[in-house]
Amino acid sequence: MKKNILITNCVLAVLFLVIAQSCSKKLDLTPTNDVTSEIVYSTPAGYKQVLGKVYGSFALTGNQGPAGNGDVQGIDEGFSDFYRLFWKAQELSTDEAVISWGDVGIQDFHNMNWTSNNSFLTGLYYRSLYQITLCNDFIRESADDKLAARGISGADADNIRQYAREARFLRAFQYWVLMDLYGNPPFATEATIIGGAPPPRATRIEIFNYIETELKDIEANMPAARSNEYGRADKGAVWALLARLYLNAQVYTQDPVTHVLGAPRFTDAITYSKKVIDAGYTLVNNYTWLMRADNHLNTSEFIFTINYDGLHTQGYGGTTFLTHACVGGSMPASAFGVGGGWSGTRTTKNLPLLFPDLTGTADKRSQFYTSGQNIEIANVTSFVDGLAVTKFNNVKRDGSNGQSQDFSDVDMPLFRLAEMYLIYAEAVLRGGTGGDATTALGYINKLRGRAYANDPNSTTGNINSGTLTLDFILEERARELYWEGFRRTDLVRYNKFTEGTYLWPWKGGVSSGTGVSAFRKIFPIPSRDINSNLNLIQNPGY
Repeated sequence: MKKNILITNCVLAVLFLVIAQSCSKKLDLTPTNDVTSEIVYSTPAGYKQVLGKVYGSFALTGNQGPAGNGDVQGIDEGFSDFYRLFWKAQELSTDEAVISWGDVGIQDFHNMNWTSNNSFLTGLYYRSLYQITLCNDFIRESADDKLAARGISGADADNIRQYAREARFLRAFQYWVLMDLYGNPPFATEATIIGGAPPPRATRIEIFNYIETELKDIEANMPAARSNEYGRADKGAVWALLARLYLNAQVYTQDPVTHVLGAPRFTDAITYSKKVIDAGYTLVNNYTWLMRADNHLNTSEFIFTINYDGLHTQGYGGTTFLTHACVGGSMPASAFGVGGGWSGTRTTKNLPLLFPDLTGTADKRSQFYTSGQNIEIANVTSFVDGLAVTKFNNVKRDGSNGQSQDFSDVDMPLFRLAEMYLIYAEAVLRGGTGGDATTALGYINKLRGRAYANDPNSTTGNINSGTLTLDFILEERARELYWEGFRRTDLVRYNKFTEGTYLWPWKGGVSSGTGVSAFRKIFPIPSRDINSNLNLIQNPGY
């Protein structure tokens, strides 16, 4: 078991602090040393340094809590990285992943018996709120009256206004996380008074409307798609989040009492996924390059990334977790660019059985280690039960290792072109207008051409229109996007997450799988916040 200790310990508090370390070698935003807000915001350079901290909070870690005053119920820095926590909630609760470790609460995910006291769910919840707080602070300090009072004008002021729009995107993304996973979180913006009353509760529908309005408000003035610095948001990122939002709109706007689905927004999903597709993005030719130590070269496909660096973001979360936790047993750690495996994560048989073979000979997205591993899971806590996944690999395209065998260089794409192809196709099949089935089929076959022949234009692996069904899209999403944090959301949308109509090994804590109560489609608001903020109401069932 590993915990996350940064080489430079970055203390993350809800009150404004500035990280004293670079976000990444690939993102030219260097946060400042720990100074007061009046000093750091006094110059245009200071604003850009703080923007680096806002972005860097996606990759760096530290102690957190509702008041930034310590660990959350035993969560140390090893668990407080955003993506590591997000990944566990989205993947360990599904057919795509199990973990062998015995930390209190970790097995609750696959057993689907989590409570409002689960430390990992509490940690993710506060992590998202913390990152929203950073964004709120930056946006507040970027207001025109603040800039005028500091004598910042002209091009410098325009640049800072652009930084603030990027912070608004990052805030909208974190509110999407809270809406998707927790449903009805507390809500605060730059207008919220610091040190005032606890923030009010927002319903899932209210958060949905807020995200949509916020993204559309900043859309026109964001940098053109593919024009901003790598790792920073632009119009492509805004469009991609809107496309994802609209694909799941019926779930997000479902009536909380009658459980009747909300209005479909598949036409909007087509519109915004097509905006991304038409912006000049292209698939990289080789699928195995997607999650490698030099995947910052994948700028043609990646829309928005969390940047990790083996020298400058040294922590045990993010892709360091993804590249180390999947290595164990008889696996040679050095072949995967890591100094040693953590013998943790594997997959259930449901995922590998979606591929024509386990070796990747046909569909090269099939990246599993089988030697010494059992495809059947007799014991979830035994690393050899369940196939190991080798998709995340701290080795470069040329076979050389990343900068460090202890910390990963693999960046994490939160949005990439392949997802937009899949959104477009699903939205067309679900009745959205503005697209067509022939184009949808063409997009899916680009993914399959890349998967089967390292060439998106190849006809190898192509399917015909009769094969392109909604169930096929769900399977194709698994083949293309597995272990990238999509699966729980996808299964909820398809009514296959809690239901007994679709099972996987140890779903609900039963070896053959079992359905669980529908209220588990969203996670509970942590009891700690329920007790400290009387505005909040616990989600039904918890």
